[in-house]
Amino acid sequence: MKNTFLTLLFIAIITSCNPKKTDEASTVEKTENIQKEVKINNPVIKDKFTADPAAIVYNDKVYLYAGHDEAPDDFNFYRMNEWLVYSSADMVTWEEHPVPLKVSDFAWASNDAWAAQVIERNGKFYWYVTVSHATIDGKAIGVAVSDSPIGPFKDALGKAIVTNDMTKQTAISWDDIDPSVYIDDDGQAYLFWGNTICYYAKLKENMIELDGPIMTIELPNFTEAPWIHKKGDWYYLSFAYQFPEKTAYAMSKSINGPWEFKGILNEVAGNSNTNHQAIIEFKGKDYFIYHNGSIQPNGGSFRRSVCIDELNYNDDGTMQRIVMTSEGIQ
Repeated sequence: MKNTFLTLLFIAIITSCNPKKTDEASTVEKTENIQKEVKINNPVIKDKFTADPAAIVYNDKVYLYAGHDEAPDDFNFYRMNEWLVYSSADMVTWEEHPVPLKVSDFAWASNDAWAAQVIERNGKFYWYVTVSHATIDGKAIGVAVSDSPIGPFKDALGKAIVTNDMTKQTAISWDDIDPSVYIDDDGQAYLFWGNTICYYAKLKENMIELDGPIMTIELPNFTEAPWIHKKGDWYYLSFAYQFPEKTAYAMSKSINGPWEFKGILNEVAGNSNTNHQAIIEFKGKDYFIYHNGSIQPNGGSFRRSVCIDELNYNDDGTMQRIVMTSEGIQ
């Protein structure tokens, strides 16, 4: 008993004389607890394949819009018939809402619910979509409208706003895809879109008609997926670059250019040939939303998944290279 008492006394004296080890043990324990709390949040939707993300911030929530990849495992192309919508107040927990829009909601369209984007104006929500036209060869851009960010949406025009016969700069039939819309500080709205050629045009205040000629923007290795956003005094035009696609971007002091190419923003995303981005600011932080083929065993270029990571800017306004993570937003 005496020996046991002396041993315990010795340990107590050593510990009290070396508090650093106690602090180190506490730090290790805290670190382990933090590591245990980190979750794998990418992709953000895990129960179905989602692609071509777009997002808006409205009434302290983020609304995420995506195409629905439905291609079976043995079908190596896109099979997409509808668009989906999710909402979140924290960028981590996402609520799925009933399907708000399908290709079949456009009587003049035949198939292919490809990339799309939503914007709010005067309490209405306008959804610009890519579809195949039923009677005019090639892809076309339509617009749907709703009084709610989660729909339901209905065809706002009864016909396409852009068809393949309106753009003659390239002979391909799929250059009229990937619409992106932006309302400038003066209230003028613009529609951007394209594949191999980057097109843009003004929109009338009703948001469903072009207002003037279709113009083009020269960008190096432009593939598709233009996205316009503004931060401070700078306009940013990000886009899919080369193939397999990376994301690159250009900057300008005016939405009408000239645009200065700034380089790559995001590398090839996982095992997906395509790279499609949305960029938003929410509660003081900036986010890069994209897709990859990360859901396995059968994820890939035609069964994609939406992911989100933080976006950071340098002091000169340029954007830092995206770091794609499995952890995503915590």
